[in-house]
Amino acid sequence: MRRKIPSNSALLAFEAAARHGSFARAAQELALTEGAISRQIARLEAFLNVPLFERVGNRVRLAPNGVRYAVQVRQTLDRLERDSLYVMGQPVQGGTIDIAASPTFATRWLIPRLKRFQNRHPDITVHIAERLEPFILAGSGFDAAIHFEHPAWAGMHLHPLLEEVLVPVCSPALLADAGMGASMNTGAHLSLNDLPRLHRRQNPDAWQRYAQEAGIELTNSAVGARYDLHAMLIAAAIAGLGVALVPRLYIEAELEQGQLVAPWPKSKAVAKTFCLVLPEPIELSAGPVQAFATWLLQEAQGLAS
Repeated sequence: MRRKIPSNSALLAFEAAARHGSFARAAQELALTEGAISRQIARLEAFLNVPLFERVGNRVRLAPNGVRYAVQVRQTLDRLERDSLYVMGQPVQGGTIDIAASPTFATRWLIPRLKRFQNRHPDITVHIAERLEPFILAGSGFDAAIHFEHPAWAGMHLHPLLEEVLVPVCSPALLADAGMGASMNTGAHLSLNDLPRLHRRQNPDAWQRYAQEAGIELTNSAVGARYDLHAMLIAAAIAGLGVALVPRLYIEAELEQGQLVAPWPKSKAVAKTFCLVLPEPIELSAGPVQAFATWLLQEAQGLAS
């Protein structure tokens, strides 16, 4: 069955005229005559059997149906342009992969390692988008996801990557200001009750669970500033705003450089497992996806070993 879709020329003429409120200015933008714009819009109105403009003497204005249709046409044309530019930007040789990942994992762990994948597969382009929560992978436009284990991934193929184990960290300056610098050097107990604590909004009971496992008494474990992302918590800890409970795998560089210290034990009680989520087994995946999945699992195994 033939689709009931107007011509591109008519839609472009209508969108420009609606945006400018003028056939003459639309003609100037599209390098056409005003008569050509008028004829295209007349054809579009005849195709739709709906008046889109009201003619008042030599002037025109959008009819109510025209106002609604103009918004819809503009959105459709914008989306078509974005999709076309995306395709135009793809390499002629090789392939592309679209990955959804939790934002801090992407910026702190995955992207710093992508150069190694690029060196091994220079003909494959990896696109990364952030997703804070699990989602339905089928039909999403993504080839794979890197996220936590979750029931939402039912029916997908999950490959464990790394364990996210949280550890309290803070700036050395924060301990010094609290008079705890010497305690850190001697290994004496550092009271978390005497320091401001920072929280991740999506994990509000993390400090309570950590204290229970570590056998630490915390007075009102929920007190303290809240942030959406682990990346924000790390930045806040470096800035000396408090003690943050964050994944150690994100802060190895800051610990080595002395920007952060971790004098408290890590916590397995608030650990999660990052997984590579695929819609089908690796061996059945398309070439670029298979190459990326194989590389990613090797990277994770190398870090864990």
